[in-house]
Amino acid sequence: MLQDQLSLRRERLLDTLGKELLVFDGAMGSQLNIKGIRPGERPEDANIDHAEWIIDIHTDYLRSGANCIITNTLGANRYHLEDSSYTVKEIIESAIQNAKRAIDIEKNRCDESGIHRDTYIFYNIGPIGQLLQPMGTLSFDEAYEMFKEQVLIAKDQADAVLIETMSDTLEIKAAILAIKENSDMPIFASMTFDENRRTLTGASPLTAVTILEGLGVDCLGVNCSLGPKELEPIVMEILSIATKPVIVEPNAGLPVYVDNRTTYNVTMDEFASYIKRFVDEGVSCFGGCCGTTPEYIRQCLTLINDRSVIRRPISKKTRVSSGIDCVTLGEKTIVCGERLNPTGKKKLKEALLAHRIDDVLREGLAQVAAGAHILDVNVGVPGIDEVSTMKQVVCALQEVLSVPLQIDSSSPQVLEEACRIYNGKPLINSVNGKASVMDEVFPIVKKYGGVVIGLTLDEDGIPETAEKRIEIAQRILKRAEEFGIDRSDIVIDCLCLTVSAQQDAAEKTLTAISYINKEMRLCTVLGLSNISFGLPNRLLINQAYLLMALQAGLSMPIMNPLDKPLMNSIDAFEVLSGHDASSTEYVEKHAADTEHVVEARQSTAEQVKSQTNPDEKDCSLSQVIISGRKGVAVDMIRLELSKSDPMQIINGQIIPALSEVGSRYEKEIIYLPQLIASAETAKLAFVEINKEISKTQTGPKRGPILIATVEGDVHDIGKNIVKVVLESYGFDVIDLGKDVPVMHVVDAFKTYHPKLIGLSALMTTTVVYMEATIKALRNEGCTCPVMVGGAVLTSDVARDIGADYYAKDAMESASIASGLIPD
Repeated sequence: MLQDQLSLRRERLLDTLGKELLVFDGAMGSQLNIKGIRPGERPEDANIDHAEWIIDIHTDYLRSGANCIITNTLGANRYHLEDSSYTVKEIIESAIQNAKRAIDIEKNRCDESGIHRDTYIFYNIGPIGQLLQPMGTLSFDEAYEMFKEQVLIAKDQADAVLIETMSDTLEIKAAILAIKENSDMPIFASMTFDENRRTLTGASPLTAVTILEGLGVDCLGVNCSLGPKELEPIVMEILSIATKPVIVEPNAGLPVYVDNRTTYNVTMDEFASYIKRFVDEGVSCFGGCCGTTPEYIRQCLTLINDRSVIRRPISKKTRVSSGIDCVTLGEKTIVCGERLNPTGKKKLKEALLAHRIDDVLREGLAQVAAGAHILDVNVGVPGIDEVSTMKQVVCALQEVLSVPLQIDSSSPQVLEEACRIYNGKPLINSVNGKASVMDEVFPIVKKYGGVVIGLTLDEDGIPETAEKRIEIAQRILKRAEEFGIDRSDIVIDCLCLTVSAQQDAAEKTLTAISYINKEMRLCTVLGLSNISFGLPNRLLINQAYLLMALQAGLSMPIMNPLDKPLMNSIDAFEVLSGHDASSTEYVEKHAADTEHVVEARQSTAEQVKSQTNPDEKDCSLSQVIISGRKGVAVDMIRLELSKSDPMQIINGQIIPALSEVGSRYEKEIIYLPQLIASAETAKLAFVEINKEISKTQTGPKRGPILIATVEGDVHDIGKNIVKVVLESYGFDVIDLGKDVPVMHVVDAFKTYHPKLIGLSALMTTTVVYMEATIKALRNEGCTCPVMVGGAVLTSDVARDIGADYYAKDAMESASIASGLIPD
């Protein structure tokens, strides 16, 4: 009976979503501060220790007009609660009961007044607090299990789930899969962005929307991050591309630390005016995050007269993504690099069998540098464990590259396992017109939200006619839609045969491409290599056929991007077809060309040699660090140490490489995953250098630097990133961990005599402990500079609490340390 009622409530919620405005509550932390929670006291413990506070806060938000209450469980996971007196189950069940009690109180009040209101309880899931592999040590499966534990407790009690404050698309994917595979709860998913419109790990709003919609959430959006003014361009971008309902929960501006308490600098009126603007543009749900109160929610509703959601006619597009970059097919020519496929590539086969992953990385890096937008990844070699190798290669490539990957295998198990751990919306290669293959592959596409390539072949092989290939494409599309896959997630490969054997086959492929592009309005892909097999000067045939296919409507050739004449042909086609507006990209790429340039054309063998020879320039230690290729770092530094003095290597290669990495990070050429990969590569080099230096006990030591997450705060992702980056610069870093008592920091200062102290805090309630730590250090005569950082801090707050430096990110902390502690 209770389960039936819960199902009806969920149906009613989903029926309301996107039609009538859903109003969420505001901040929990600021209200707990008012209630008197002690600095450093875990908010989740308050569900049991101060249940009456939580009920009162929920009730206040309901009375302010909210009809969606979020449980006080943002950090209710195994990792965050490892030092709690209560179990995960006890806290979650108490939190949901507190929300239910508040709703009962509000219902009684409404009944007495003759008012009917539908109210809902959203179980709140937040980030675990650890970086997932490859950036951190937490595996995808471990993250999944932590989320699953929460879901199994909440699934029969809450109306829906709100995933909030996520900054890693892989982590939010683990949460979504845990919910979908273990419950029927509707999923609202929200991420947090910085002022540069990127998440911590580098996802843009477009990338986030692409991934979340692919995974099938019911509502998506943004929370926390920034104040409403700074959030506006992000909200507008999401509204312009999302086909799902959108939720927005801004902060009440930036934190201001005054008289031992944190306030925020956006007034209720200003906050409400922006919320009204967002609703007028089509937002379906709103609430508040850090610093907001019931009065903020009430003020918003005074400006919103019509609760009907504005319709947004957004058409779906064919998009694939990594966790950083998103690629749209059908707007301009997209190049998929073909060279990570061992078919016909002896050296790549040998590398895969020997697990020489760096060879794969070099090949991938070379293709991206040459202009590939997507990389095909196939590891199908006889005798290989294809599942484990594919997962290893996908993870390794995603650590150093930001382009999307095309998961290429004839094995459904390989596709399933790779898509599960893939960070982004994958391109899946492939399905075909065979009923058995479609029934195996389409569930994978639907579950993991990918785009799938449909090959125009079936039980009878590759058809000779264009009409038959079109018929197979139509069959693939129809069956995909029966699985609930949108037509925008289907792309068709019309397949080209060897023209030396079947000369008329080339034209039939082009006819099929044209029809599928214009009449079926689907994107198309095509592997070029087959067309010229058996003919001399294959490049010439490939080049001509590529242009013919593009003119017919080809969206994405699968080709060798290191073939410069082919790439140049695409550049020219983009200008002549009008895709390259004002010839901007063409001029950028070819401005240095002269009229009579004759390009040298490397043979395939020469290309392979240039990518695999460790003596080449791109395999210098500096380039290895810049590209984050950890697999060869130790061998490379040992080779350098056999030829050069350690300090020459540090000053001549490592520091310049790290400076280049920092510059690329600042310019948003690379993002956190690549930054960490480079930092860890440099760190490996320093380990070997320190071994060499220790033999003679000479050479300067940089530091030490003492770092800690302050008392009461268990969030240490930021601190851990800083540690990796500082160590990559050769600093001796002493990490005291998280939730470090004030006097523990003081004692460590006396023991280690650091040259710099770094303190981190993520919670507004723990800023007081940061200030207390700085005061205690000064009282003990510490003149050592103190650097602080964390999401709740600004340069003004840092100054007010007595810090000497404020670091907005890990690279800035390295810059500060380098300025204070010379080589």
